[in-house]
Amino acid sequence: MDRFSFINNILLGDCGEVLKGLPDNSVDLIFTSPPYADQRQKTYGGVSPDAYVSWFLPKTEQFLRVLKPTGTFILNIKERVVNGERHTYVIELILAMRSQGWLWTEEFMWHKKNSYPGKWPNRFRDNWERLIQFNKSKSFNMYQEAVMVPVGNWAKDRLAKLSQTDQTRDESKVGSGFGKNVSNWVGRDMVYPNNVIHLATECANKNHSAAFPIELPKWFIKLFTKQGDVVLDPFIGSGTTALAAMQLGRNYVGIDLNPEYIDIARDRVAATQIALPIVAEENGDYQAISTSDSSREDKHGST
Repeated sequence: MDRFSFINNILLGDCGEVLKGLPDNSVDLIFTSPPYADQRQKTYGGVSPDAYVSWFLPKTEQFLRVLKPTGTFILNIKERVVNGERHTYVIELILAMRSQGWLWTEEFMWHKKNSYPGKWPNRFRDNWERLIQFNKSKSFNMYQEAVMVPVGNWAKDRLAKLSQTDQTRDESKVGSGFGKNVSNWVGRDMVYPNNVIHLATECANKNHSAAFPIELPKWFIKLFTKQGDVVLDPFIGSGTTALAAMQLGRNYVGIDLNPEYIDIARDRVAATQIALPIVAEENGDYQAISTSDSSREDKHGST
C-alpha cells in the first residue's frame, strides 16, 4: 500500500502494524488519545498499568518513523489510581519514549469546564487531562498566530498607565534569565495563549466510550499544521480527529482496531464530506476543502 492509499482513509487494524506500510517522514501531526490503562476492556481488551509501556512503545516506534522531522506528536493520556495512589505508567512512558529518540517538548492541560461533581474518601474529582507534546527535533513547525486569543480585560487597567520599568525589558529579579516588556502589548487586540485549554467535554459520545470535543484536535491542528498537511490519529475512535482535519483543510489518516468504530468514523467522515462543500459555498471559502474520498479503506482510540 503506497502513501496515497493511506491519505484520507480510515484503516482497520493495530496501528503498530498498519503504519509499517506508511513511508518514513510522511506525517505532519500525530494527535491521539489511546485507551488509558485498564480502560475500555470490552472494546479493546484493556491494558494493565504495569504492561502499558511495553504495549505502547512498539507503536511509538512507528510514530517516530512516519512523523516528519518538523512534525509534532500530541498524546492525550491520564494516569490511573491503583491501590490508593497514582500509577507511574505515564511518567515511565515519557522516559521510555525519550530513550526511544523522542524529545519531550511541552505539556498542555485540558481543563474540562463542565466536569460534574464527585466524592472520594481520599481525593477530589479530576477536572483535567494531559496533552503531552513530543518532537523528533528541536526545530519543528509551529504556527502560534493561528491560536491567538483576545487580549482580555486585564489590559484595560494594566496598560493604562505604564511605569518606567514597564516600558523596557524588566529582567527577573531572581536571575532566572526570564524577563518581560509590558509595553509590547499596548494597542494589541490579540495575544498568545497559555498552555491550559479550557473546553467542555463531549456530551454526545458518538457511540464511543470516551469521545473528546472536536475543538480539542482543532486547536492543535491549527497550531502545528497548515492547509494540505497530513494529520494522523492512530486510535481514531469515532473519527473526531479526521473531521477536525477535514474542516480545517488538512488531510487525515485514521486507524482503529474496532470494526464498529470504523463504521461510525466512516459514516461521520462521509457526512462531513457532503456538508463541507455546502458550508464552503455559503461562506465563499473553497480553501476549506482539500480532502479526497475517504470511503475506500479502513479504524481505535478516544476521539
